[in-house]
Amino acid sequence: MTIGELLSRILTGGDPTSRQDATAQLEALSVQDFPSYVVQLAQELVNEQNSPNIRSAAGVILKNALTAREPARKEEYAARWRGTDPAVRQQIKSATLQTLNSQDGRAGSAAAQVIASIAEIELPNDQWPDLIDQLLANVTSADASVTLRLSTLQAVGYICEAIEPHVLASRANQILTAVAQGARKEEPSDSVRLAAITALYNSLEFVRENFEKEGERNYIMQIVCEATQSQDGQVQVAAFECLVRIMQLYYSKMAIYMTQALYSMTIAGMRHENEKVALQAIEFWSTVCDEEIMLAEEAEEAGLDTIPENPSHHFALAATNDLVTVLLHLLTKKDEDEDEDEWNVSMAAATCLALLASCVQDAIVAPVIPFVETNIRSPDWNYREAAVMAFGSILEGPHPTVLHPLVSSALPVLIGMMQDKNLHVQDTTAWTLGRIAETLPDAINEANLPDLIHAVLTGLASTPRVAAHACWVVINLAEASNPEGEGEQPPYRLAPHFNHLIQTLMQLGVANQTTSDSNFRASIYEAISTLVSHGAQDCTPSVEALAVAVLDQLEQTLGMTAQLVGMDDRRIHAEMLANLCSVVTAVARRLGPQVIPLADRIMQDMMTVFQTAGRSSTVLEDAYLVVSAVITATDAYFLRYMEAFKPHLLAVLHNVEDDQICSIAVGIVGDLGRALNGDLAPYCNDIVQLLLQAASNPAAHRDIKPAILSCFGDIALAINGHFVIYLDYVMQALSQAASLQIPVNTDDYEMIDYTNQLREGIIEAFVGITQGLKTGDKTALFAPHVPGILSFAEVVGTDPMRSEGVTRSLVGLLGDLADAFPPGQLKALFQQPWIESLLKSTRKDSRASPSTREVARWAVENVRRQLTA
Repeated sequence: MTIGELLSRILTGGDPTSRQDATAQLEALSVQDFPSYVVQLAQELVNEQNSPNIRSAAGVILKNALTAREPARKEEYAARWRGTDPAVRQQIKSATLQTLNSQDGRAGSAAAQVIASIAEIELPNDQWPDLIDQLLANVTSADASVTLRLSTLQAVGYICEAIEPHVLASRANQILTAVAQGARKEEPSDSVRLAAITALYNSLEFVRENFEKEGERNYIMQIVCEATQSQDGQVQVAAFECLVRIMQLYYSKMAIYMTQALYSMTIAGMRHENEKVALQAIEFWSTVCDEEIMLAEEAEEAGLDTIPENPSHHFALAATNDLVTVLLHLLTKKDEDEDEDEWNVSMAAATCLALLASCVQDAIVAPVIPFVETNIRSPDWNYREAAVMAFGSILEGPHPTVLHPLVSSALPVLIGMMQDKNLHVQDTTAWTLGRIAETLPDAINEANLPDLIHAVLTGLASTPRVAAHACWVVINLAEASNPEGEGEQPPYRLAPHFNHLIQTLMQLGVANQTTSDSNFRASIYEAISTLVSHGAQDCTPSVEALAVAVLDQLEQTLGMTAQLVGMDDRRIHAEMLANLCSVVTAVARRLGPQVIPLADRIMQDMMTVFQTAGRSSTVLEDAYLVVSAVITATDAYFLRYMEAFKPHLLAVLHNVEDDQICSIAVGIVGDLGRALNGDLAPYCNDIVQLLLQAASNPAAHRDIKPAILSCFGDIALAINGHFVIYLDYVMQALSQAASLQIPVNTDDYEMIDYTNQLREGIIEAFVGITQGLKTGDKTALFAPHVPGILSFAEVVGTDPMRSEGVTRSLVGLLGDLADAFPPGQLKALFQQPWIESLLKSTRKDSRASPSTREVARWAVENVRRQLTA
């Protein structure tokens, strides 16, 4: 059976078994004879006699044989393509390029995707060198058909989107010329113009040199601005999307364009009858605010005496009055029956207003407050809701002294509005009360707190959306009432309401344990957990009672496992277990040693979770966090559970592909070390072996490597001299990690951050090993490793991109090494000039934290003892 026939069977419906069989045959062919498979698909795509459905399906399947979303599979497919006979590859390229000229638009579009997938593999390797020229000729040729130009521009857009900007930078002029030709207002085809504008959007990142040239920049901006005035709605939307991206990338160049066109064009666009256009115009100003907030932060970090490298043009401040007028109007456009999950103009306006408040700060208050005062009691619910939303949106940005009196006077009104007959008003009011509790908790006092709690309880009895926001109020109140979760901070103002809130939330959780709204259910248990975490000592009896109730519910939920039918049931069940586990974690952390009477029960329940949950179940993460909390709370008492828990711990340490749960397991090893100390030694052989394997496993996510390396230090601190049996193996692993030459581009902040994390993990391991072997009187066996450690320390200590955390850990390591050995034994090693320079500069660094300077002072004293002996 040919591929065309198989595609026909898949597309024509009918017998499901027949479709599944055809799909299986296609997949088998892709494995058994990949060259034949892709050639046949290309032939079906290029064949003008085929139906549009067959051609489109062939193109999509061919594209999916070349690329994938998962990085590992994507690289596997790329390698397979690179290993295919060049003649076969050329045959497929020719077929797809030919299909661009098809009168069948769907086939042309599919061919464009295939071309982009091949280009993503080949162009970075300097292959297919004539592709861009061929595509550009299609667009600029006077004889090119509309369909050819359209499909070609789509291909250019896909290529620009898929490939790293530096790969295409050398072709920027040619690409820009072709794209601009299709995007001009003189272009008769709206479809071609849309494809060109989309391609321009995708090319903006690598045409930076063109944007540096005023003439070329003017031409690009003219094309985009003209496109915003197109009669075609899709072209307009795409043009405004371009403006948003241009503002992100080229803010510093935009002053003249804001004055000449962008200001009035985007303000008007926000009122456009086409909601998609309005949304992009609002997004434009949200982007302006984002950029100017970032620039303000950079200027603040640079200090008053430094001229910012990238100064702000203060576009948002200049536009505040006009922007506020439009945004407040748009806030009133909420529909009674709107979909809560669908992004719309009123939502976008509220987000923009909040960003504007953060950007212009005090200047937002004067134009907004009159609208609030005028409309907060309006008979029209749209205006009441808009007034409350406007008030809530400006609570972050202006100085607290400006907002405090406004909030104090508004609170009684807002509390009363939790009884509003309109659910939208209730919902926004609950959200605004949450914002107040989060940003201005001092405005909530003993006089208005009881009324606020009553309003929250009213909200908890309302719809799931209102109740979820009421939960958020509880979370913020709890965090503000006892910020550090310390039980010794009287008076705890939530104490009179604590038990009632806990009971109400627990009842709400039980009543909604099978609801499909997982976010609402999670909000309930997050509120309970936060109340527990931040509760005062006099709330302990309530927490103890809650612990029993939660374990009852947890065990009841575990008992339902065998009754689950279908994926939805299993999902809801897993989410419920995860929520309950989160509360148990909070309870264990809050009660500390007082949780010991319940520890047997908790651990038995967690063992049940480990045994019944699937390997990839998200509830496992929460269950292991429970165990972590129990270890910390019970300390040495946890030894009684080690034999039962060890197999489960080893299983997740072995599962390095799941970085989240493996990271939690690594943290648990550290918890065990601190809790059990020397009693951990009998369990260390398997644990250390798995950690060593994980540290060298290329499949392990890089983010867990620093924690794994640091964990060796935790183990050494726990078992002291017993660690010598692992010393050589661990030092080899640490030396390998320390010797990694990580190319750090000073503009690649993510890589710089990761390098610092990795180095800090290595240093923490060295510190733990040093201290542990000193305590175990085994430093003599450690001495041969010290020169290598100091060589690594010199590389780190002379790196200007190191973080303060790395510096603090590093000077601490120097102090620990000097302290671990008899005075004078390391004298020759500590006479290196970089050590004195690092310690002196750190101790005198006015920008460093007091703790960093104190560690440096302590290290200097220890090093001096080595040098003066």
